[in-house]
Amino acid sequence: MSKKESGASARAGEVVIAVNTPSRSYDVHVGAGVLERVGAIARDAAGGERACVITETNVGPLYADAVEASLEAAGYKTSVLTFPAGEQHKCLATLETLLEGLAEAGLTRDDVVVALGGGVTGDMGGLAAAMYLRGIQVVQVPTSLLAMVDSSVGGKVAVDLAHGKNLCGFFWQPSAVVADVRCLASIEPSLMRDSVGEVVKHAVLADPELLAELSREPFTFADCPEEKLVRIVAENVRIKRDVVDADERERGLRQTLNLGHTIGHGIEAASEFTLGHGSSVAAGLCCMARASLAKGWCKPSVYEAILAAVEAQGLPTDTRLPHDAVFDYMAHDKKRHGDSMNIVVPAELGAVEVRRVGLPELRELVELGCGTGKEA
Repeated sequence: MSKKESGASARAGEVVIAVNTPSRSYDVHVGAGVLERVGAIARDAAGGERACVITETNVGPLYADAVEASLEAAGYKTSVLTFPAGEQHKCLATLETLLEGLAEAGLTRDDVVVALGGGVTGDMGGLAAAMYLRGIQVVQVPTSLLAMVDSSVGGKVAVDLAHGKNLCGFFWQPSAVVADVRCLASIEPSLMRDSVGEVVKHAVLADPELLAELSREPFTFADCPEEKLVRIVAENVRIKRDVVDADERERGLRQTLNLGHTIGHGIEAASEFTLGHGSSVAAGLCCMARASLAKGWCKPSVYEAILAAVEAQGLPTDTRLPHDAVFDYMAHDKKRHGDSMNIVVPAELGAVEVRRVGLPELRELVELGCGTGKEA
């Protein structure tokens, strides 16, 4: 049975979740087989005459033809821009190439970019759309679990700089999001497992029942019914939607979505991005919980529940990377305010706190939380 949370049309087995931010309202379509409806959804949400699909070298060969055909069936004149896969290509040089490609394709302010791929593609396509002609519409088509449950919703688009992740970007909300859980069949098990880090984070933030479910068994694509995939992806979208609706530009409540990210981004960068984003967030979440326990900011039961869920998903609970390297990247994080930084503390399951700490205390948290766990 279909489920709707907005006025958008939905097919059987599809969930449509309405996002309403001050800058734009849009629908997130989650379902099995919704990729074939990208063109119709884009037509209803964005209009325009031309659509440019931005994708990368791993995803493009799998899905670009189907998406292009769907767009053409909806009346669009289409083109495809493909850039090299990998976080190392989420940079200004790639962005320049994409912007030149949009200009060469002749897109106008009435046209639309379709970002087809994982989180890197969503960032690159979204940022290109935000900058081209001072902003055109973008439809996000996430193909990884991480992008479906997190990065495709909320409008954060950015590229990395030499000093850290996502230091150059905008808030640019999509006109629609189309998340087809069947795309997860093409994701390697290791990448699927990595992506569950963000699912655990959302569960800690707002869904203790989901956290308990994640503690019982790994969330994998293999042998997972499509309806369960849709349910879990949709629940994660709702959690993020509720936060983004209340605080689009991260001035208050939206900071809570950074749970696990402050230390996690430091781990990810210090590993030279050899450790995936979701795995880094999972490790960062455990490290922050461990440090919070040592500081008396959370109860042992909270730390143990987080650790149990992360362990059950086969994700890292700690890091052996040098503390100096982790802290140095943390200190360059975009969330820094002068000589202090806001951190997110898992005070209770389903309730977190934002605390402002100075750099010396931030360093103390690294010492307390990193390199001390049993699974380091």
